[in-house]
Amino acid sequence: MTGSAVPESLLLGRQAECAAIEALLDAARDGHGSVLVVRGEAGMGKTALMEYGAARASAFRVVRVAGVESESELMGAGLQRLLGPSLSEEARRLPGPQSAALGTALGLRDGPAADRFLVGLAVLGLLSRLADQRPLLVVVDDAQWLDSVSMQVLAFVARRLAAERMAMLFSLREPGVDTGLDGLPALVLAGLGVHDARRLLGSVIPGGLDEQVRDRIVAETQGNPLALLELPRTMTPAELAGGFGLPDARMLSGRIEHSFVRRVESLPADTRLLLFTAAAEPVGDMLLLMRALEHLGIALDAAAPAEAAGLIDLGPRMVFRHPLVRTAAYRAAPPEVRRRGHAALAEGTDPEADPDRRAWHRAHATAAPDEDVAAELEHRAARAQARAGAEAAAAFLERAAELTPDPRRRGVRALAAARAKLDAGAPGEAEALLALAAIAPLEVADRALLERVRAHTAFARTRGSDTPTLLSVAATRLEPVDPDLARETHLEAMWALMRSGRFGTADGVLTAAKAALAPLGGHPVRAVDQFLEVLVTRRTQPHGQVLPAVARALETFQREGLRRDNIAWCWLACQLAMDVWDDAACAAMAGGLAEAARERGMLTVLPFALNYSAAHHLFAGRFDLAQQLIQEADSITRATRNVAVADFSILLAAWRGERDRTLEMRERVLADATARGEGFAVEAAEWAAATLHLGYGEYGAAADAAQRAYEPEGIGFTVWVLPELIEAAVRSGDRATAQQAFERLAERSATSQAPWARGIEARSRALLSEGGKAEELYRDSIEHLARSRVTVHQARAQLIYGEWLRRHNRRVDARVQLKAAHHALDAMGADAFARRAERELLATGETVHKRTDDPAARLTPQEAQIAGLARDGQTNPEIAARLFLSHRTVEWHLRKVFTKLDIASRKELARALRATEPATDQPLGRSHPTA
Repeated sequence: MTGSAVPESLLLGRQAECAAIEALLDAARDGHGSVLVVRGEAGMGKTALMEYGAARASAFRVVRVAGVESESELMGAGLQRLLGPSLSEEARRLPGPQSAALGTALGLRDGPAADRFLVGLAVLGLLSRLADQRPLLVVVDDAQWLDSVSMQVLAFVARRLAAERMAMLFSLREPGVDTGLDGLPALVLAGLGVHDARRLLGSVIPGGLDEQVRDRIVAETQGNPLALLELPRTMTPAELAGGFGLPDARMLSGRIEHSFVRRVESLPADTRLLLFTAAAEPVGDMLLLMRALEHLGIALDAAAPAEAAGLIDLGPRMVFRHPLVRTAAYRAAPPEVRRRGHAALAEGTDPEADPDRRAWHRAHATAAPDEDVAAELEHRAARAQARAGAEAAAAFLERAAELTPDPRRRGVRALAAARAKLDAGAPGEAEALLALAAIAPLEVADRALLERVRAHTAFARTRGSDTPTLLSVAATRLEPVDPDLARETHLEAMWALMRSGRFGTADGVLTAAKAALAPLGGHPVRAVDQFLEVLVTRRTQPHGQVLPAVARALETFQREGLRRDNIAWCWLACQLAMDVWDDAACAAMAGGLAEAARERGMLTVLPFALNYSAAHHLFAGRFDLAQQLIQEADSITRATRNVAVADFSILLAAWRGERDRTLEMRERVLADATARGEGFAVEAAEWAAATLHLGYGEYGAAADAAQRAYEPEGIGFTVWVLPELIEAAVRSGDRATAQQAFERLAERSATSQAPWARGIEARSRALLSEGGKAEELYRDSIEHLARSRVTVHQARAQLIYGEWLRRHNRRVDARVQLKAAHHALDAMGADAFARRAERELLATGETVHKRTDDPAARLTPQEAQIAGLARDGQTNPEIAARLFLSHRTVEWHLRKVFTKLDIASRKELARALRATEPATDQPLGRSHPTA
């Protein structure tokens, strides 16, 4: 352990853990960014290992922060302390949007709410710049106490260190709160072995110790280093001699903390107040602490007893000897002491430099309701949200509600806090605040808004079948006070009803929505109102009569453009476009939504957009890009801790023929969706199962799954499920079911001239036809689908036609279609369908050539996406900003791409990538048939 500034005793028995930290630092020196999360119970030595890492990083720049319980709800506080004013000049060199977002998040400038991912990208860029100068070590101790905004940003950075000269060390108490660090490399600290535990215990007990007592202490502390060091100091000689009063292992961490609490409580009153004030001011700013102590009338000399007791170190800053000492000092203080300390810190905080923290301290210094303090918190909530997002606003508004004396105003603030909590992804806490608001004498408008937030909260928690009714009731109450918002809420209710599907009941929902449209006289102008008209008429009129309304709504929506007040409805627009076979409009809207969401940092919307874009890449045969977009959506969902969207990963697995994974995902989705009452997810899972079984030629199972997937009132999925049901039913001998499904399909496709609709209808009709009529329809199908974006279905049509030809003993013609199908499906990676084509080819007597493993096939999805963006002319910084990576990581990936493709420059990317794309111009077999 030479060179370590950490006392040798604190690292006793931790040789393997120290070696892991050394390896982490070595990797960062070599340009391989690394992260390590050190997990363990309180007292296991996590902080000592953090100190060891910092001490061993002699050639590194070290930036560090420790989570503090008293600031865990002050959003962005940890990030502010980590970066500090010293890096503000470096931050100004970041790209404009990133620099602005980071400046707003740190409270250095005013502006609109800083998007979390933009802040994360800015922090990544800033730290990457520092790492360019010399290796960088980021140390985050006691991560469980870090505020959620800072934690999310740092977890975002930790997942993007591939090519950085940077290492990140986190310590996290187990069991701990969800910090977003799951899945990162972890080191779990167990107790010391018996030999090392005895040595450590002997180091703090001078003189002899009864051997049986020693062994009992070692056993009951389970080798916890801090317990071995601290507990003997709190025991009398009699206890040590007799073994009385030893800790219960199940309560060990509490006992360790309690030992610190007892040591704090034994100090003089002024020293205890000083320690609490320092614990509530986590930056360690001695000037602020001195101002607070002056306000309290306490001299700095009062710290001497705590320093003599080994609880703190005094220097340029006051440093607690262990994080548990800070926690103990904070928790040991009675309410009056806490209020005095916070009041002194509020007085000592510069209202111009840090008004948010001053307001926070004032709030905690106030015991009784106080309108002035509550109003300041409410005022500061908007700035806090701009800095750190909805979580910060929610914390300020919640405390404002608690301190509001007027009942009605308290209810209004509680309602605002509930909305912020919901936006922050905390529906449970939102429900508690809604309960507080509900007992207040709210006005009619606020009561209606409360019902709307309550319905949104229920949807966020369960997405259950009761949500449509809750939203409908809220919408009806809004009608007298805000008709526009009321119709938007009715639209939410109708969409929730669609998502509930088989689990939902339309009791009153449809009637109320229809009534809300009546004042418009049949002439809705906004796209939102037109969407509502579409969903209402779909439930009451034949499909063909709804199409004009769908066309008007889509045209209006695209004309309005994507704005913050309507962007959330883009996913409904995409579903409706798919429902009328307009794949071009859906692809364009999904792509536009993804771009707009990226630019504006709308991270609750972006995963939906990425998934719709992924679906279109999947149907275009670009499974690699589809997977990349799905993974990106998933990473965003995890980073922001939002509820996971019903994504297309299960369908991608089905198309790839991944049987075990598809069926495992199906079971998981069905159980979850059935419990919630979300029919939408059930349809997607069963549709994927039908596709999987069709690929393997298991037609009976495919028909069963497709029938379970079909939802007569469904949007979007229906036009995808019915063709699967028709093929499966025909091939399993159930022509009656196939004919009935075709009639439903024809009702939806007959009025569309889209190549997709015409091709799918022709293919499905051919399956039910015989002789020359069937052959003509198969050829028409292939021709139409060749002009569409749905390459996978073109290949499927060629496969089905080839199978038909072989069954009619036309082997030569069958080979033409089956070869084309096999080539396309094999290149896409649709393995089960490709093997189905292979079996048919072998039955014709044809030799099947396996796909060659060219270098491009080894590109990862992320490498393929970066290569495509580089080919299209985007610079490394532009690619980095788009994909939420650092420029160095983009460079690293491109070097790997060049090596794999055996090229030397970007100019060669177009040619190299073109050779890897699935062919879409396969022969249609229009030659005259031969016998």
